[in-house]
Amino acid sequence: MSLYGLLVFCAVYVLAVASPGPGVAAIIARSLANGTRGAPAFIAGFLVGDLIWFAFAATGLAALAQSAQAVFVVVKYAGAAYLLYLAYKLWTAPAAPATEGPDLDGQGQKPLQLFLGSLALTLANPKTMVFFLALLPTVVPLEKLTLLGFVEMVVAIAILLPLTLGGYVLLAARARRVFKSATAVRRINRGTGAAMACAAVAVATR
Repeated sequence: MSLYGLLVFCAVYVLAVASPGPGVAAIIARSLANGTRGAPAFIAGFLVGDLIWFAFAATGLAALAQSAQAVFVVVKYAGAAYLLYLAYKLWTAPAAPATEGPDLDGQGQKPLQLFLGSLALTLANPKTMVFFLALLPTVVPLEKLTLLGFVEMVVAIAILLPLTLGGYVLLAARARRVFKSATAVRRINRGTGAAMACAAVAVATR
């Protein structure tokens, strides 16, 4: 794979990751509520999900992935249900000052649960599927992709996705400190919760 081709892929991929969608909405919502707590495990689920879709596209298994309708439907609704759960937690969160932010995930949620939640969301995310199954072949000639090129792109994904989503985490975690009054906190919680619910509908209806 040429350096130019790899750079083009990196540029398009960063734009795809950073563009608004269910995944970005979930990252921002969690960070507004919880700051950076649990972010590494949550981002890891998005990363593994993207790598799975990339592997399907690069190895010619995209059609097989799409043909597994029963599995896909289960994963899709699992991702939508997780978004609705986050939306509910945000809408009902107490209006405490952001420095005491509510525990969006509950006291008992473990890193593995965060990972599986974001993984299901990524596998069901229409934006991710469109990029890897439709747009990626127009950017990279997958039929000519070598093993070295495949590894280079995996490394690029493994670097770019955490950096991009990590940027959202840091910005949202910093923004939450601005909200001092109970009214402001309630409004941001409910506004983000409503956006999260809309994202869940988008996932479930695609």
